[in-house]
Amino acid sequence: MKKLLILSLTIILFSACGESTSKKDYKDKSLSIDERVDALLPLMSIEEKVAQMRIFHANIGTKPDKDGNLVLSKRVIKKLKLGIAGIKNPGEHIDPVAAAKMNNELQKYIIENNRWGIPALFVTESYNGVDAEGCTLFGRPMTSAASFNPELVQRQWDVVGKEARLRGMHMCHSPEADVVRDPRFGRMSEAFGEDTYLVTQMVKSAVKGVQGDYKGLGAGTHIGAVAKHFAGYGQVLGGSNFAAIEISERTLIDEIYPPFEAAVKEAKTLGIMASHGDLNGVASHGNKELLTGVLRDQWGFEGYVVSDSNDIARLFYFMKVAESPEAAAQMGLEAGIDIDLYAEDSYSYLPKMVKDNPELEKLIDRSVRRVLRTKFILGLFDNPYIDLEETKKGVRSDSSLKLARESDLESVILLKNEENTLPLNKNKSTRVALLGPLLKKNTKEMFESAVGNSNIKFIAEKGFTLTNEKGGAPELLPRNPKAIAKLVNIAKKSDVVVLFLGGDKFTAKEAYFSNSTLGDRATIDPVGPQDELVEKITALGKKVIVVLKHRRTLSINTIAAKADAILDTWDLSEFGDESTARIIFGEVSPSGKCPVTIPRSIGQLPYHYSMKEINYKKEYLFLGKGPLYPFGHGLSYGKFDYTNINVSNSEITPNTEITASVTVTNSGKVKAKEVVQMYIKDEIGSVTRPDKELKGFEKIELAPGESKTVSFTITPKMLEFTGKSMEKVLEAGDYTVKIGTSSKEYIETKFKLKK
Repeated sequence: MKKLLILSLTIILFSACGESTSKKDYKDKSLSIDERVDALLPLMSIEEKVAQMRIFHANIGTKPDKDGNLVLSKRVIKKLKLGIAGIKNPGEHIDPVAAAKMNNELQKYIIENNRWGIPALFVTESYNGVDAEGCTLFGRPMTSAASFNPELVQRQWDVVGKEARLRGMHMCHSPEADVVRDPRFGRMSEAFGEDTYLVTQMVKSAVKGVQGDYKGLGAGTHIGAVAKHFAGYGQVLGGSNFAAIEISERTLIDEIYPPFEAAVKEAKTLGIMASHGDLNGVASHGNKELLTGVLRDQWGFEGYVVSDSNDIARLFYFMKVAESPEAAAQMGLEAGIDIDLYAEDSYSYLPKMVKDNPELEKLIDRSVRRVLRTKFILGLFDNPYIDLEETKKGVRSDSSLKLARESDLESVILLKNEENTLPLNKNKSTRVALLGPLLKKNTKEMFESAVGNSNIKFIAEKGFTLTNEKGGAPELLPRNPKAIAKLVNIAKKSDVVVLFLGGDKFTAKEAYFSNSTLGDRATIDPVGPQDELVEKITALGKKVIVVLKHRRTLSINTIAAKADAILDTWDLSEFGDESTARIIFGEVSPSGKCPVTIPRSIGQLPYHYSMKEINYKKEYLFLGKGPLYPFGHGLSYGKFDYTNINVSNSEITPNTEITASVTVTNSGKVKAKEVVQMYIKDEIGSVTRPDKELKGFEKIELAPGESKTVSFTITPKMLEFTGKSMEKVLEAGDYTVKIGTSSKEYIETKFKLKK
């Protein structure tokens, strides 16, 4: 009996030892990512799990002291005891090397002060490059969309990914995949335009760039993207931030979803951010059909979904679709929100809620698994720190600064050029006045740098500002007759006048949740006495060139009527004025195209080129026909002729493809780039169809006299749309393919779809 007992104990001990030795260790680099997550998750307490579902902002108490050493507030120390999903913008206001040093110290503290050594995600954003001190300053997304050059955009975001990682960052709450069509919206320039196809190409390029084509994530060279705001955020009613969103189901499927779907399926974005708003009455942060049904079940998304700022809690106190803060937390969790951004309530209630409803832990585990998986993909468990020597070499490199200039030159749009006012001859003795409220302190210096040793003499005078430039709700300034008179007098003594007009960061910006912070507008006319300035200076009879700087589309009727030439620059890089000068003086031909329609009046809204054909039946009294400038418009110093449009076959079937081609010739006198645009029109549909849809574009460069045949593949997929039954259909019938220089100027031919 005694021998049997000893034998039994030996077997039990051997079995126990065998079980412990076979148990997988999440620190084992040889395991797959899923195996490492599976090994770590069961070790964690419910409180530790929920900590991996929360992000706080660094401004609550993570900063360097005067010697550059990390200082944490008591509040932050308390938050980090259990670990954390991530921290937003640590080190954003210090230079890259100092930020990398501080973030290394912060990550070390986090790893050493939670039981399992789980690292944190440090999160940034990108609107003009990395949203932090000392990084390369690029143009905004709408600006780069005007380049119609996805390859250029991918290179730009590649720099963003590298510079952010060198600061110690890991994720980016960018790019925006929203289709934006309302210029009242203060955040318009954060997106890539009004057109689904253009936005899709740009978002794919941005995600691939910032993530290093996915390979850069685990290699430690790039950061993960969080495409936002899912879905429809660019369509808020009245262009008012936080307002309701009402979009038909058909429009959602055909026009709003595709950029997000491409970000998920083709670019492999690591994250998705939900939309502030509701969607046809269903709050996005509580929309399971959207965040789980569409995003995961239909598209197969495996990354994490993060809330927008405090929006889970707002399901209760703002959206009023949850009965209590706890109900809001459960609603967000069930819908598929994995990380709660900033809120001090919401997911903080989950540990207590699990005690009352143990089934919630399954949903918590689901979310935590996604967060941990992201951290393993980024290699943070194995390589959490940044080499400061690499940071010194890699941020604001010569190649990055060169790229910023290159991006500018491809993004400037020549809207108007009467009597070939541009380019100016820098070898001719000329007095050029640089005037207006959008003039920068270094504009004159940049223009002088661009022309070098020449006979051009510049005088610069800002004159007035548009607002008091203070607070969350800046106020317009009263008209200043003396300032206007001074500008007019300077113009009188000049040969050519360059007016810097439009809007700035105070006249178009994000309207934060606080009632004291505004950023949207009820009109889109240029603010202040800008039109008056244009009228008075053009009345002098001098050549007047307007350089438009802005972050939302403006109804520039007076400028369009009076100016001799207009360069639309949106919001360029830190070298924007230098790049503009290089174009004005003919060093480079402009090649940007309008990424949005430019209306005559706010009363035309909604107004985008791809509206249904029936929307164009009638114009408005006393306004003028059509837009000021159409989508895709942009002039050149070259002259491009389109001829010989052909399709490889007059018929296409559900199982075949055809090719559409056109010959483009530069009959001008200078080498120039042109964006060749292909639109398709479905002549008859079972539901009313768009007037036309962009389905392809290619940027080419031609020397004077040079011709090139540009070809586009037309696939059955391009012709699909959501039919009466709300299913994708491919309908037989006639289609017109239009290829040209804009959505209004093209040559065309036809083909049939046969089934």
